[in-house]
Amino acid sequence: MPGGRLTQQERQQIALGLADGLAYAEIARRLDRPTSTVTREVMRNGGPTAYRADLAHRATERRSHRRRPTPARGPQAPSQTQGRDAGAVREYEEMFTTLLMQQGLPKMMSRVLTCLYTADAGSLTASELVQRLQVSPASVSKAVTFLESQGLIRRERDERRRERYVVDDDVFYQGTIAGARANAQLAETARQGVSILGPGTPAAVRLESIARFVEFIAESISRAAEQAREILYTKPEAISGSAAGPGSDRGEGGGRG
Repeated sequence: MPGGRLTQQERQQIALGLADGLAYAEIARRLDRPTSTVTREVMRNGGPTAYRADLAHRATERRSHRRRPTPARGPQAPSQTQGRDAGAVREYEEMFTTLLMQQGLPKMMSRVLTCLYTADAGSLTASELVQRLQVSPASVSKAVTFLESQGLIRRERDERRRERYVVDDDVFYQGTIAGARANAQLAETARQGVSILGPGTPAAVRLESIARFVEFIAESISRAAEQAREILYTKPEAISGSAAGPGSDRGEGGGRG
């Protein structure tokens, strides 16, 4: 690529240019790059309407990573593969992280959440996350604080009094409920604007429509989460035990009759 690979800052300038409706040639002129470079960059990363600088940069890193041998990690970094195909695991983690980023989660938070999701224990300490992700403790601390605030992970102490960050079925349920509550709050705030802007005005009608829609969605999500938690996460032995109880009673009753 003439002038070397595009930097993340240049990709951000491309995204801004596309948002402003600039032609590829104008964006290239501002970057002092060939028009073909900008055109190729945009078209291989979603096109002009879907181009995102952070995802494009990450995709380039992934392609580059595949082309060169993987450098050996430091001796302190624990193995994540445990007999699995290391390349396949790494590729899956990259794919999952990119998906989370596409859904709006920042890069470091996406990496931490993916790391926790793919750990067999479903939990890691801060030092384990630092070693696995090869990042600073401050980056991990910021990421887990954000993820906890969103209800996506929780903290607990292990037998050695170390703080561990955990993802499990209940945390996913709590995160879903937190999202439903946020929607309910949005509905309430929208409805408050109706009286302020004047009932019957176009703005008030719009806000009331938003409130009703979001309120319905929040209630539906809450009900679905409760049902999913009850059906999907009930222990199999608890289900069979409860089913056996009434059946046994009926059987005994029939014997007595």
